[in-house]
Amino acid sequence: MGTPEASREPCPDRILDDIGGAFGMGAVGGSAFHFLKGFYNSPTGSRFHGGSQAVRMNAPRVGGSFAVWGGLFSAFDCTMVYARQKEDPWNSIFAGAATGGFLQMRQGLGASARSALFGGVLLALIEGAGIMLNKVLSAQENMPVMIEDPGPGVGLPMGMPDHTGNEVGSSSDSGWFGGWFGGGKKKDEGRSGGAKTEILESFDAPPMPTFELK
Repeated sequence: MGTPEASREPCPDRILDDIGGAFGMGAVGGSAFHFLKGFYNSPTGSRFHGGSQAVRMNAPRVGGSFAVWGGLFSAFDCTMVYARQKEDPWNSIFAGAATGGFLQMRQGLGASARSALFGGVLLALIEGAGIMLNKVLSAQENMPVMIEDPGPGVGLPMGMPDHTGNEVGSSSDSGWFGGWFGGGKKKDEGRSGGAKTEILESFDAPPMPTFELK
């Protein structure tokens, strides 16, 4: 999984991309917020009209403010990339601090310093959360999948005997050596149903009678 810095647009095109994305985010979010606010503050019977009018008056302003912030942030970010010649989260942190301080320069040096500190801390938290999320997701992707073999009789319906051990034993016994040195004898014993057959190899014949006179 790539880092957020590597997945973004190259630096000259990044400014326009961030301006458009920030304007869309501000316009959509501002529309929802001001519609609900105008809907709530309007009198009964004209709530929908009041909400839509609040959206027309305030949503473009909120989108423009977001676009200005996004454009300045991307410009400072590209400046840090060009100065440091590498992409890392420190560029975003410095860009956030510079953007917050630049937007509050008209309010004085103290307000500009506080806004710069707030912007740097905010971007540091965002970048830290992104790094931790990437580590967690990459650790889950690299985790090996462990598949446990089911034990004997697992998955069989009730009352069904388990013949896995017998099948394995019979297959191992019916190999080359089992077939030559007694494998067939074991099969014959199994087929006979357990009955043993004994063959008399030798027996004593009864004596032949003689008819001699004594």
